[in-house]
Amino acid sequence: MEKIDWQVEGMTCSNCALSINKFLQKRGMQEVNVNPIDGKVTFIDNNQTDLEKVKIGIAELGYKVVSENNAAAEKKKWLHNNKQRFLFTLPFTAVLMLHMLHRWLPVHWLSNPWLQLTLCLPVFLVGMRFFGKSALNSLKSGIPNMNVLVALGALCAFIYSIVGMFWYMDANYIFFETAASIITLVFLGNYLEEATMQSTQKALKSLVKSQKVMANMIAFDDKHEEQIFPIENTQLKTGDLILIKTGEQVPVDCKILWGDCLVNEAIITGESIPLNRTKKDFLIGGSVFESGTVKAQVTATGKDTVLSGIIKMVQNAQAEKPPMQKLADKISAVFVPVVIAISIICFLLNYFLFHIAFDHSMMRAIAVLVISCPCAMGLATPAAISVGLGRAARKGIIFRNAATLESFKKIKQIVFDKTGTLTTGNFTIDNYHTSIDENEFKSIVYSLEKYSNHPIANCMVKEWNTASLIRWKKVEEIKGIGVKGEDNEGNVYEVGAKKMMSVENDSESHNIYVLKNKQLIGWIDVKDEIRPEAAGIMQWCHENDINTIMLTGDLKSKAEITASALGITKIYAEQSPAQKLAIIDKLNRDIPTAMVGDGINDAPALAKATIGISISEASQLAVQHADVILMNQGLTNLPEALGLGRHTFLTIKQNLFWAFAYNIVAIPVAAAGFLTPTFSALAMGFSDVMLAVISLHLFIKKVV
Repeated sequence: MEKIDWQVEGMTCSNCALSINKFLQKRGMQEVNVNPIDGKVTFIDNNQTDLEKVKIGIAELGYKVVSENNAAAEKKKWLHNNKQRFLFTLPFTAVLMLHMLHRWLPVHWLSNPWLQLTLCLPVFLVGMRFFGKSALNSLKSGIPNMNVLVALGALCAFIYSIVGMFWYMDANYIFFETAASIITLVFLGNYLEEATMQSTQKALKSLVKSQKVMANMIAFDDKHEEQIFPIENTQLKTGDLILIKTGEQVPVDCKILWGDCLVNEAIITGESIPLNRTKKDFLIGGSVFESGTVKAQVTATGKDTVLSGIIKMVQNAQAEKPPMQKLADKISAVFVPVVIAISIICFLLNYFLFHIAFDHSMMRAIAVLVISCPCAMGLATPAAISVGLGRAARKGIIFRNAATLESFKKIKQIVFDKTGTLTTGNFTIDNYHTSIDENEFKSIVYSLEKYSNHPIANCMVKEWNTASLIRWKKVEEIKGIGVKGEDNEGNVYEVGAKKMMSVENDSESHNIYVLKNKQLIGWIDVKDEIRPEAAGIMQWCHENDINTIMLTGDLKSKAEITASALGITKIYAEQSPAQKLAIIDKLNRDIPTAMVGDGINDAPALAKATIGISISEASQLAVQHADVILMNQGLTNLPEALGLGRHTFLTIKQNLFWAFAYNIVAIPVAAAGFLTPTFSALAMGFSDVMLAVISLHLFIKKVV
């Protein structure tokens, strides 16, 4: 099984994406995602398919799989984009349209049918080369796209004019300007749509752009003297040495070997305050040096870097379809045949029932074809999601999937883990007691806790790392319980919380207990600080009628102190991972619940919650099970995440309303003869632009 990522050109609407999706699924591909906005196509290949044949199949549908190498060559081709096509067809169409002003301008010579045919022919050929080819290929795929309507409308006007020119020899039967104007104005609409839709990707593009920079690579000559030379960061490999100076961008993920610096990680975390980094600290590719000089070793390149991972998650989320889009896709898939049927009925009713002249009836039918816009329905959701996810990424909020955005609308309850989530997780040892030798006690604790990633374990390892190391015969970490080790003599040592360790006959409560062969040999108390932003976040939740609950494995007495300080009234303390999972399951059944956590023991509950939210410094297991990741080292952007989720969903609803309302109103207006095909083509083009404008408003909209 292999994950394939392709860039496909030629998609103009969601029906194009549906055609490619349907084709890939027929070829046995799994987890197919096609994004009509940025052209990204991803799928799982079963390794039994010839991918070159798949590319040929996509090309036969009218689309093209491109790489960085052939993308530049494609751009050099004549009339390769809608802007060039519009600029080419505009002069011919403009002259053709002038003859409509013959009552006011001395342009009677433009009424010559042969001259009109000569002016229309280049426009028609360019239009059919694009719209006609796309229409035929979409019909082959079984999912006709918008270009079927455009091509059919222009073709009807052109053929009708040819017949009128040779058969009737009457100017009333010649509508070459209609055929030309439809093609030219749709090219204009497509160009404006592309420009506005691409701007919905600007946040993600800025992240992608920051991936390619120059780096200062350190190498050594034959005399072992240090040499520094510039190299593109894409050429770096893991283990290479680099020099980073003030004002430069960190080229790739790396670890500082020498020097210190102030680095701005806003592009990754959304936090603009520069952070101090020194020897052994890690630097994230894409962040910027504000001051300092360091020598560092490359730890990750290409797709393995933090920034690449973020970009990939956002792109995957953009390609996914939330439930609301499924109805629009179903309608888009049958929209074109329905519109063609309406156009035919429109002609028949106007000509036979209302006795409208044949040419006027034909123009009304063509107007119906041209004014209809299935694109608006298909792009309503992707456009809003692109803006919402892009803005979130720039703020340091990463959504793992698009469905999460829709889920935010119903969240009225948030469960918070305590340690490392509501508190800083920067523990210090407050007090300890042991019945054995103190150095031996520290050695036991240090040697066991170094196998755990829990914040409390990290604090003990940091403070007692001078203790001698014990070599264990067997070591096991149990989620939410503690660490167990067996030495070479067969003695079993355990470090963990009181309830988990089943400590008996202890009248006091301590954070950590240490046992040897089930016998208590000591205890440790640690202290932690509440995150500075936590109180403000709790207040915001309460002001917005969001219930807050604390769910922790910590002692009830310590949980109550933290909860009291933050105004949280409902507490579940001293809970194991299994108990946390059961509580989240129960809460979810009563009301859709989000959970914010950071530890290994939170992972099952995060996965079970309606929305699992993790903070950036959380364990990798917690991050992998979360639907949303807050990259700004804390809870600061939690309200922004909730607000963006809700307002993105609102924007999707507004877009879908506009798309459906436009088609419901526009088609009858065109059928009644109130709009010419020319104005219908203009209206169709701007309907998508309007949809993009609604989406772009989300960039600047206040969401909190």
